[in-house]
Amino acid sequence: MAMHSRITVTPSSGNVFADLGFAEPGEELAKAQLASLIGQVIKKRRLTQAAAAALMGVDQPKVSALLNDELPTSRASA
Repeated sequence: MAMHSRITVTPSSGNVFADLGFAEPGEELAKAQLASLIGQVIKKRRLTQAAAAALMGVDQPKVSALLNDELPTSRASA
């Protein structure tokens, strides 16, 4: 006989960064959305990270960080 536990679910505000208490949730959401769109363009154009970096005027490690969701974020509020 399986036991069922109750799980409390809190509805999202629509911005995960606000839900997690980030200091600038609107800015964080905009950065995440922009990074996603850039990643989609890189994939659609079949660019290597080095080629994308050259087009954007940044170095390849920055493109790698962008594509791997390693963007700097504002600290969560207390």
